[in-house]
Amino acid sequence: MKIYDISQEVFGCKVFPGDPSPDREVMQTIKKGDICNLTGFHMCAHNGTHVDAPYHFLDDGKTIDQVDMERFIGYAYVAEHTGNIRAKDAEMILAKARACDPRAAERILIKGDAVLTEEGAAVMAVAQVKLFGNESQTVGPEDAPKAVHLIMLGAEVVLLEGIRLAEVPEGAYLLHAAPLNLGGSDGAPCRATLIKED
Repeated sequence: MKIYDISQEVFGCKVFPGDPSPDREVMQTIKKGDICNLTGFHMCAHNGTHVDAPYHFLDDGKTIDQVDMERFIGYAYVAEHTGNIRAKDAEMILAKARACDPRAAERILIKGDAVLTEEGAAVMAVAQVKLFGNESQTVGPEDAPKAVHLIMLGAEVVLLEGIRLAEVPEGAYLLHAAPLNLGGSDGAPCRATLIKED
């Protein structure tokens, strides 16, 4: 068994343009005579490696604590792609995932500098994918992410953004990307891992 950590380190992570960067506060230190070392922090729910709940773009959508945990944990397929993911690309990725392991086609992770288009998102939504992940800090074009988010989150496809897949070969894995249980939140950070079973 091999475990891949596909998460960014929080305090040095990339952030979406305009979002605040995570801020670490040293609250207590043993070196200064305190009983323990204690860290405080302040961050946006969408910093670094994180998941989007439907509520992120839909005022009546589910918040992160209302999303079924089964969407975040299960088999996933890592597909490498560069450039726009159009309808034919999305269909090809899903076909490869189904051929590799039908269970893995429920969660799709894109390795590479890729942008999901509206037509690609529609294919994923119709296929009832449970989770879609990418290495960018947002799904869809960075300068206009709303339309793709509305398609995906409207179909209750959970979005896993800001993952790191450089060391992960294409194929089927067991994904664990459970978010922090932030009640009422539109998203949450997570420690995402992939397991390659023997």
